[in-house]
Amino acid sequence: MALQWTGFYAAWIGLITLALAWQVVRQRRQLKIGVGDADNRGLRLRVRAHANLTEYAPIALILLGCSEASGAPVWLVHGGGLALVLGRVLHPWGLLGGNGGYHIGRFTGTLLTWLSILVSALYLLVMALL
Repeated sequence: MALQWTGFYAAWIGLITLALAWQVVRQRRQLKIGVGDADNRGLRLRVRAHANLTEYAPIALILLGCSEASGAPVWLVHGGGLALVLGRVLHPWGLLGGNGGYHIGRFTGTLLTWLSILVSALYLLVMALL
């Protein structure tokens, strides 16, 4: 079975990954910092925004793909995919916009990402036990 919708959401995550990576590279070039963050808060936040995506997105996409492959209802696949993509856009906006502190984007982005992971994980556990 082709994972058409998981591929669709993975493509968006790939584009977001590149956009965040570019923010890190651009900041490094401006500051002439090749490795590490030289204790620069702005660079450190950009690195963390990119790293946070790469920490959460793989498991979320694996779970989404497994759900789609196991015949999950289309609403569940789209709900999980949309929550993931929206969450992964909101989180760095909040992290960088809030200068690393509390920001509604950061909170909402994390919540949507966790919900995507939770719903897919629970669906797969239920399907395995039935």
